[in-house]
Amino acid sequence: MLFANREDAARRLARALAVHDGSNPLVLAIPRGAVPMAKVIAQALHGELDVVLVRKLGAPGNPEYAIGAIDEGGWVYLSPWARAAGADAQYVEGVKRHELEILRARRARYSPLRTALDPAGRVVIVVDDGLATGATMIAALHGLRARGPKKLVCAVPVAPADSLDAVRPYCDELVCLHTPADFYAVGQFYADFGQVEDEEVVRLLADSPAQSRTAQ
Repeated sequence: MLFANREDAARRLARALAVHDGSNPLVLAIPRGAVPMAKVIAQALHGELDVVLVRKLGAPGNPEYAIGAIDEGGWVYLSPWARAAGADAQYVEGVKRHELEILRARRARYSPLRTALDPAGRVVIVVDDGLATGATMIAALHGLRARGPKKLVCAVPVAPADSLDAVRPYCDELVCLHTPADFYAVGQFYADFGQVEDEEVVRLLADSPAQSRTAQ
């Protein structure tokens, strides 16, 4: 195992991202697993915490296998192997509608006191606990790019090389601590990879300085 848990991975990522300390970065987590990590990184870099909401589009008959992803605005990234996995246009449209409903519900729950923090003109660091296909990260970066960040950074503890190659064109800086030759799942690189629940996400966001200021 490379990392004891997500907090361990986050501390190591924060050190790798230290150049951005002092720039008031906006640290955006891809929920749910990356939210505790982004909290650690935002504190270490004296930045602000929020979430960027995207959803994986699962393959027909195998929803855990990503054939693409969708962002809050409805933009869809489809992987080159989506059609070979059985995802025709009708299937994609159906799963897109389903995942958009989940995204809207999550935004309402995660950010009840304010809209998402504006990334325009800021250093934006997008954090996930690892990349498998890279689809959700691509959707997140694509949506954020359209909103005019000063610099867009992708930060992950672990990812296979081909996924990093897919993500790289969508960001200005890519930070990955480990690129293993044998990659089966993100969880294999953590001793503790327990699930992060919605309640913890809500608590972490509510405790963040940005949320606290808005609530006053």
